[in-house]
Amino acid sequence: MTSVWDERYAGDEYHFGTEPNAFLASQQSLLKPGMSCLAVADGEGRNGVWLAGQGLDVLSVDASSVAQEKARKLARERGVEVTFELVDLTQWAWGENRFDMVAAIFIQFAPPELREQMFAHIKRCLKPGGLLLLQGYTPRQLHYRTGGPSQAENLYTEALLRSAFDDMQILHLREHDDIISEGSGHSGMSALIDLVARKHR
Repeated sequence: MTSVWDERYAGDEYHFGTEPNAFLASQQSLLKPGMSCLAVADGEGRNGVWLAGQGLDVLSVDASSVAQEKARKLARERGVEVTFELVDLTQWAWGENRFDMVAAIFIQFAPPELREQMFAHIKRCLKPGGLLLLQGYTPRQLHYRTGGPSQAENLYTEALLRSAFDDMQILHLREHDDIISEGSGHSGMSALIDLVARKHR
């Protein structure tokens, strides 16, 4: 998988742009300086770097060394400190009660079995009271073809997320269609789903 992503991230252009995901940025009021944050599959760093700019202590993980080199460059340009770790998420030790927040933005490379594992790891690695901010595509995205996976089973529905995170306090869960502009990777009308959930204390 890594070589495919290395290829996708090759070149000077940032495949998903350098600005944060719009949903993530819209949740800025939930972020407090000093919070520990895991940015899952953070790619070229647009989200992790922005979160660090909000004063968070960010660990940005990804499987592509090419992407992380660009993320380091972006962090230097923005004058922020981010910890980067090159990981295989199927093997990585996520930890337990470790993070105040997890940002999981378009992590839909994961087929159902891996998705279940990752969701379980996300819940475990959050501290009590910790927040999950997640955005993904719904199956309608297969009609728009403006980004995301082509495998329907990798996409999210409200019922799927509600079931997966029924042991957390769901603060916000919404399907919607909106135009997004995130580099050449995500561009145009898109079928989106947003989740904000808090781990019980």
